[in-house]
Amino acid sequence: MEAAVRTERSVSADLLADVSWTSIVAGAIVAAALSLALLALGAGLGLAAVSPWSGSGVSGSTFTNVTGAYLLMVAIMSSALGGYLASRLRSKWTDLHNNEVFFRDSAHGLVAWALATVLSASLLGAASAHLVGGAVSGLSTSGSSVQSANPNAVFVDKLFRRGTAPAAASGSQNNDSTRAEIVRLWTASFTEGSGLPPADRTYVAHLVAAQTGMSEADAEKRVADVINQTKASTDRTRQNAMKLAFWMTAALMFGAFAASLAAVEGGQHRDGTWTDRKLLPRAW
Repeated sequence: MEAAVRTERSVSADLLADVSWTSIVAGAIVAAALSLALLALGAGLGLAAVSPWSGSGVSGSTFTNVTGAYLLMVAIMSSALGGYLASRLRSKWTDLHNNEVFFRDSAHGLVAWALATVLSASLLGAASAHLVGGAVSGLSTSGSSVQSANPNAVFVDKLFRRGTAPAAASGSQNNDSTRAEIVRLWTASFTEGSGLPPADRTYVAHLVAAQTGMSEADAEKRVADVINQTKASTDRTRQNAMKLAFWMTAALMFGAFAASLAAVEGGQHRDGTWTDRKLLPRAW
């Protein structure tokens, strides 16, 4: 009889030890939905903080850091709620040591976080990218179609900017053709990360001198200055992208931890005892 009771308890414990996918899916859906809602709020706050006018609003570096911190907060809040529900909604385990219950609760929270992450990246990825991209696009200082198509066009405009020098004799059609050629050359050179080769730099300086009426020495100096500006802008863009990638990685890691920790809390509340209107959580 004693062996039969032990066998029955063992089978019952094995059945209850199965992963509760119902509670995990519920927690993951809630976490993904909350993430989307908070991202929508963050997009609105981001657009309100960014000004399209130069010298106003926040800088690109500040915007990246604030965005990263907000993504970290979103991950912690949504993952914690999803992990808590994934553990709280499942059935109570019996005949298990508290240490084993602690591990399985945290595992449920971790699985719920992983499912919410995959769900957000696949089904909600387009909506999230649209919301975040709308805020990031506010950093642009110009809404012209030329600059949107190729950001390097603004640096080429600086090359051919005329001051008090007399206008060149060539027609506007020739000017547009020259600018288009330099934009293509500029884009190809800086996309590769090498900058303008010496031969191309001399060629560009010659065209700048011919179009603006500047001397060759002044044209070469202008080309060098604009090249330095382009490199500085490219470096800032890369640094901001690198910072945002680190922030996103940190958000994922903190989200996983928050989901596991909240799941343990949910398990304690699930196994707790109600005394009148007060819940006494399960002891560790």
